Amino acid sequence: MKDMPKGNINVLVVDDSAFMRKVISDILKSDPDITVIDTAKNGIEAIEKAKSLKPDVITLDVEMPVMDGLKCLKEILKTQYIPVLMLSSLTKDGAEATIKALENGAVDFIPKPTNIFEMTADDIKRELVDKVKIARTIVKGKKESTKSRIVKPREEIVRSAEIKNIVAIGTSTGGPRALQSVIPLIPGDIPAAVLIVQHMPPGFTRSLAERLNSMSELNVKEAEDKEVVRAGYAYIAPGDYHMLVEKFDGVNLRIKLTQDPPLGGHRPAVNSMMDSLSETGLNNIIAVIMTGMGGDGSEGIKKLKTNNKSFIIAQDEKTCVVYGMPKVAVQTGMVDNVAPLDQIANEIKKFVGVYR
Repeated sequence: MKDMPKGNINVLVVDDSAFMRKVISDILKSDPDITVIDTAKNGIEAIEKAKSLKPDVITLDVEMPVMDGLKCLKEILKTQYIPVLMLSSLTKDGAEATIKALENGAVDFIPKPTNIFEMTADDIKRELVDKVKIARTIVKGKKESTKSRIVKPREEIVRSAEIKNIVAIGTSTGGPRALQSVIPLIPGDIPAAVLIVQHMPPGFTRSLAERLNSMSELNVKEAEDKEVVRAGYAYIAPGDYHMLVEKFDGVNLRIKLTQDPPLGGHRPAVNSMMDSLSETGLNNIIAVIMTGMGGDGSEGIKKLKTNNKSFIIAQDEKTCVVYGMPKVAVQTGMVDNVAPLDQIANEIKKFVGVYR
């Protein structure tokens, strides 16, 4: 990992399973920069220990007796800011709860494998350690402010018959909450389609789409292979699939989902989506790089700027949970506008020519 601080990171591990508490603790203790200062078996214990021990990071199970992770998260963040990393089961209920936790201030999550003994797999161990280290870098004041709007009934929205623009958004850590400050503020009658790559594993992108759909005039959905891209819709790349866009009749666009190898360690990858857009020959694309670790999307925006003369926006450092992806994007010299989170929707509407 690059740019990670040296020194001790004190972690409180919270899980109702004694076995999981030990496994998670052992994984974290294997890294010399991390110390597990204590564990807790439910939300009540976690709140008490968070107050007394003041850990740098908390790993928090979503599903627990006495007090679940969602309620615990809210209580902890009422009185102090501690970066919280959720651990969630790969169930629909677990995914929905995780999306709510991210909405309520959790910085990221780790999916628990169906077989708990798989927690010791090298890739899961590495992800847990890396995400704890990333969480440690997130300080109070980096949480995004979300805006809301009164959503019109769907039947009142007259959607555009043509697509004049494509909006391509890439994001990672902090993205689910950041997207809530952008997508619900875009009118449903916009003559554009929105394509979103959010780094997430399978099962969670559908819950994210459903949550954003409930808040938005846009029809927000998890993308499906070969579906025609339509104005007034936002398509989220499914976890574990690259989302590409291709022309299929010389005019219209459709989505192509692939399980080609991960690109830069990601599937879905922002670069894959933007690379495919750069090959369409369209000159009406606006690309947005938002909060996230690493540099995914930066190669894609180079191609969009060179081949398509696209307009590129990067989220500013102050409002990012992690200023990684936007920072690398800015360093390419291809970014046209660096905007705070609460202005990104306005910039998109301005580019498309919609002002309400």
